[in-house]
Amino acid sequence: MSAYEISIISIVGINVILAVSLNMISGFCGQVSLGHGAFFGAGAYAAALAMVLTASVSLAILAALVTGSLLGVVVGFASLRVRSDFLAVTTIGVNFLFIGFVRKQAWLGGEMGISGIPPTGLGASGNMVMILLFACATIAFSFYISRSWMGFAFRAVGEDEGAAATLGINAGAYKLAAFGIGTALAGLAGALYTFFTQFITADAFDFIFSVMLMAMVVIGGIGSTWGVVVAAVGLTLLPEAIRFVNDYRLLVFGGLLVLVIRLAPGGLAAMVRNLVLRARGA
Repeated sequence: MSAYEISIISIVGINVILAVSLNMISGFCGQVSLGHGAFFGAGAYAAALAMVLTASVSLAILAALVTGSLLGVVVGFASLRVRSDFLAVTTIGVNFLFIGFVRKQAWLGGEMGISGIPPTGLGASGNMVMILLFACATIAFSFYISRSWMGFAFRAVGEDEGAAATLGINAGAYKLAAFGIGTALAGLAGALYTFFTQFITADAFDFIFSVMLMAMVVIGGIGSTWGVVVAAVGLTLLPEAIRFVNDYRLLVFGGLLVLVIRLAPGGLAAMVRNLVLRARGA
């Protein structure tokens, strides 16, 4: 493989982890989060600092998981007070606060970011394989959660908190769990991104990136793991296949998002499901 191909496959794997992790929060539990880039960035910076201090890949991954999860639980407490649009605005604010905080901290590299991050020792191909393995594990974990008792509780809370409470489901606890799990995986993606680039800046985790992640979830089909995976792969490769898309990425993704919401609210997953049902009916 060429360096370019390895780079593209690595980015696809990272975006799959991020999209699936956001789907656990917004798709499974119905908590609208438009600040997922902040958790991704928190994991990346935690992993970068751990690598600089210890040069240990396992400690860097652990630091990213814990940092992402803790920040997610803190934001999750906000979901206990606000809902829907207000929660979305809150998570947007978290994303902007994260970027503003990082840029002003000299120990985090400030505007220049953190460079000279020690390599993992696996090489570019080894890092790519590690990313793909974690992406596959994340997909498998998402399916497991979806089909477990926790997944049923998540969906109950997302559809109707009041009805869930009458069934004895603690909505607050499951909201925090959804944020904790989803943001921990976002932190993991941040660590893998750090290993891949060996250089990070705050601009890589901005609000626009968070919107792109939400677009992947909505276009793929909120709540559908396979749909989200396909959308993440497709929307990551699209700017590479059609170069002009890269210059107008936010416009193109925003347009696709509006079209899907207007014409196919269930996303790709619902479209495929309807086609299969029609084929069987025929």
